[in-house]
Amino acid sequence: MIEKKIQLLEQQNQLKEIQLNSLLEITKEINENGPVDQLIRIFTFILKEQLGFSKIVFIQKQDSWNTLIKIGIKGKIPQNELSKSLIRFKEITMLASSNSEFLNEFQAVVPVIHEEKPLSYLLISKSTISSIQNSDSLNLQFIQTISNIISVAIENKSLAKKSLVQERINKELEVAREMQKLLFPTELPTNKKLDISARYIPRHAIGGDYYDFIPLGDEEYIMCIADVSGKGISAALLMANFQATIRTVLKYQNFELPFLMEELNKKVVLATHGEKFITFFIAHYNGFSRELKYVNAGHNHPILYENKNILMLESGCTGLGMLDELPTVKVGNLKITPNSSLILYTDGIVELENEEGEQFGLERLIQNVETYSNLSMEDMNSIVFSKLEEWKGKQKYDDDTAIFSCKFF
Repeated sequence: MIEKKIQLLEQQNQLKEIQLNSLLEITKEINENGPVDQLIRIFTFILKEQLGFSKIVFIQKQDSWNTLIKIGIKGKIPQNELSKSLIRFKEITMLASSNSEFLNEFQAVVPVIHEEKPLSYLLISKSTISSIQNSDSLNLQFIQTISNIISVAIENKSLAKKSLVQERINKELEVAREMQKLLFPTELPTNKKLDISARYIPRHAIGGDYYDFIPLGDEEYIMCIADVSGKGISAALLMANFQATIRTVLKYQNFELPFLMEELNKKVVLATHGEKFITFFIAHYNGFSRELKYVNAGHNHPILYENKNILMLESGCTGLGMLDELPTVKVGNLKITPNSSLILYTDGIVELENEEGEQFGLERLIQNVETYSNLSMEDMNSIVFSKLEEWKGKQKYDDDTAIFSCKFF
C-alpha cells in the first residue's frame, strides 16, 4: 500500500515537473517572439511525447479555420464542417459517442473560447480506451491551460502582423496623400483683378477630385476642376496622371480647347481601358478682353453669378474616357462683367445627404452663392462648408468634396 502511494507521488511529481518545464519552454518562446511553427512544435511534443496522445488535431480560427496539428489521422481534415460540429462545446468534454464519424476518432475535446467566440479546438485520444479512465488521467486542465496560451499567442501574432501591414499601408497612404497635395496649387491669387479660393475634403486618405489654377502669362489663366469615377488609390493615381497631362499639353503646345479635350480623352482611355472616366470642366480666361472660353466634359454645371443673375455653364462634351473618341466638343464663350463670381464644384457638395437621406442639392448651393458672393471667396467657401457640416450632422462625408470659387473684378 505504501509502495503504491510512493509510486503515485513520484508519478505526480514527474507530471508536475513536465508541466512546469512545458510552461517555461512555451513562455520563453513567446517572450523571445518565436515563430508560430516553433510554438506548434513545442505544443506537439508536449501532447505526443510527454503526455502520450496518439491522435491529435488542433484547429484555430484565423481568417478561416486552419489545421495546425494533425497526428494519427489519415486524409484531409474537414475544417469548416468540423468547426460546426464543435461549436456546441464550451468546456472540456469527454467524447463518448457522436453523430460525427470524425469525432468518434477522439476521446476528448478541449475548446478555447475568447470573448464568447471559439478561438481554437483541440481533439485528443490515446491508443486504447482503457488508457483513459477519468479526466485526471488526461491532465485536461493542464492541456487546456497550454492550449489557451498557445492559441492566444498565435492570435496575437496574427493581429500584430495585420497591424504591421496596416501600419505599412498607412505610411504608403501618407506618402500618397503628401504627393497628392502637390497636385493642387499652393497659392491662389487674391488681388485687384481676381479673388480665388478653393477647398477640398477627400472622403478617404486620398481622393479622386482635382482642381487647378494655371497662369499662362499675359493675363491669361486656366481654371479647372475634375472628378474621377471610383475612389481610392487607383482613382488618385489616374487623377495625378491626368493633371500631369494637362500641364504638359498647356506648356509645350499652342492649344485650342477642342484639341486639349481630345488629347485628354485619349490619355484617359489609354490609362483606364474604359473602366473609369473623368468629368472635367476647364475655363480659359483672358484678363485683357475679359473673355472666358470653357468646355464642360460631363461635369456638374459651374455657376456663374453676375448682375444678380445665375448662368449654368453647360456647353462641352461627354465625360473623358467614356468613348474612344469625342463625337463633338462645343466651346462656350462669355464676356465676364466686373464683380461676377464663378463657382466650380464636385458632386460631393450637391449630393451630400443629411440624416434623413435628403441631398444638399444645387438650389441650396445657388442660394448660398447669391447670399454670400459679396464676401471674399475664402469667406464664402467657409460659409458653404459650415452649411454642409450642419446639413450632414454626425454623418461623415460620403464622397470627395471640392469647391473652387473665383471673383472677377
